[in-house]
Amino acid sequence: MLYLAEVQKKSGVFGGGKAELKLLACQRGEQSWSAIPGEDIVPADEASNFNAGVLVLAELTASKQVQRVQEAGRQLVTILQNFSRQQEKYKTKEEEIEQWMQSLTFQSQELNRREMEMQTREEELTQLQQEAEGLESRRDEINSAREEADRLREEITQKQQELDAAWEQLRAEKEGLEAQQQDLSQAVKLDDEQANHIRELLDYLSQTGISTEALQAQVNVSFETISAWQSAFDEHWQHVEQQRSQAQQLQEDIDRQAGEVENRDRDWHEAQKQLQQTIADLQARERALSLKQEYADSMRSNLERQQQLHQQLFQMADTSEQVSIGDKVDVEALEKMPLEELQGVVQNLQQDLDKIFQFVNGQEEELRLQQDTIDELQQKLNQGGGDRSALESELADEREAYQMLNETLVGQRRNLRERQEILSQHQGVLARRLGHADGSNPGQKLALGPILGQMEEQQEQLRQQLEALDLEISQLQDEIGQTRGEIDGKNQELNRQQEEIRSSQQGLLERRQQVAQMWGRVNILEEVLQPSQDRLNTLKAKLEELSGSLGQLQEGESHQEQAISQMREALSGLIGGESQGELAAS
Repeated sequence: MLYLAEVQKKSGVFGGGKAELKLLACQRGEQSWSAIPGEDIVPADEASNFNAGVLVLAELTASKQVQRVQEAGRQLVTILQNFSRQQEKYKTKEEEIEQWMQSLTFQSQELNRREMEMQTREEELTQLQQEAEGLESRRDEINSAREEADRLREEITQKQQELDAAWEQLRAEKEGLEAQQQDLSQAVKLDDEQANHIRELLDYLSQTGISTEALQAQVNVSFETISAWQSAFDEHWQHVEQQRSQAQQLQEDIDRQAGEVENRDRDWHEAQKQLQQTIADLQARERALSLKQEYADSMRSNLERQQQLHQQLFQMADTSEQVSIGDKVDVEALEKMPLEELQGVVQNLQQDLDKIFQFVNGQEEELRLQQDTIDELQQKLNQGGGDRSALESELADEREAYQMLNETLVGQRRNLRERQEILSQHQGVLARRLGHADGSNPGQKLALGPILGQMEEQQEQLRQQLEALDLEISQLQDEIGQTRGEIDGKNQELNRQQEEIRSSQQGLLERRQQVAQMWGRVNILEEVLQPSQDRLNTLKAKLEELSGSLGQLQEGESHQEQAISQMREALSGLIGGESQGELAAS
């Protein structure tokens, strides 16, 4: 089983020490670790090569016997990266669940709203049906009144025809009476038979007269009924006008809101175009950044090649006795110097050289480790693993540290080489004076000092140019990051505005449906009311016409009674006293 442990060492009596492992956590699954409570320490000689306090991964048997120990640095980084990725996945899942919950809540609210709208529409439909049923009953009453008016008209027409016939008969009798009056002008009085016949005719005319009082009463009742119906219709028309006014006001509000939504949508499209232009500018900056980074990488490669060439020249100077990188030594002065003093100088130079050599070797080892770290980070970056921005930042830091250390070592290497050459020249002079000359001629060495100096100047110029370019890249990266933030914020704002516009458009659609329903109700009420109103107006006109005819009948009835009275008076003047008494008794 795999454990995460800390290396602990106990010092022995004679300076030695035993290595132990303090178990911290145990792996339960591929991505699952559990902490180990308390102090659980196991001996581990395999961990003696690790320093105290180092975290390691130890594979133990069931009896806590150590089988294998390895450094835990890389494994911990991998575990932390996996944990970070899992955390991001969990966070993404939580956000998705939250969005689903919000969507379900919105859908539930929308269903409740739709249900309430359906109930309201059902109530309105029920009200319309009730109003339609009331109008149907009114229509039936109007039809009944119309039929009654038609019946009264037919009855009046019949009475009028009877009255006309009576008038014709009366005119005929009047003509006969006038003829008889001419005959009576020659005779003093009528006989009894003729007087009785005239009295019978006058009695018949009195009995067959038309009475219009009952008809007038029925007409008045019909007028009252029509007035009541008209009052009910006026209430319905008032309701229709209220509905029309509300629909008109709502239509005006919808038109105004539609104009506002259209302006907002136009502004949104304009802002979207500006955002696309900003994105295009960002892409151009990113391409420029990529080119600058490539150029910076090329400059770094060139600088590294020059540094390698510089190092190779140093190595060549180390391996060749015919190459010199330092200033020439005054050999003539060394030849004149006392031998003991020369030996002391050589000894001091050797001690200084040993110190510098140890220091430079340590720095070279550190530089090599720094280069290994850079190569490892560059490989990870090329493979695309981990967080790219974090890797780029870490790689930049490591390269900066490498450059600083390498710049420091350039002078130290040259100083070391120069001291080696100075020591070698002093040793050569000392060897010759001691009789151990090897025949070498230091004056024939190739001087690389000027060349190396020129290379160092070129490297310094490259470093300055690279620093300036890195500064430009850093500034451009900051600008790109700021622009990305602005784009993200603007994009979120535009998405919010788009949702608001869609919501407003949906609200407009619903309000348009509402106003369409209101206009539909107004049109339906007008279609139902107008025919009934027209029939009621027609019935009222016919009743008014009938009322006029009744007035004419009443006037005719008065003329008839007056004519009968005049005829009775004329007859009384024609007959004798006895017949006049009988006529008065009748």
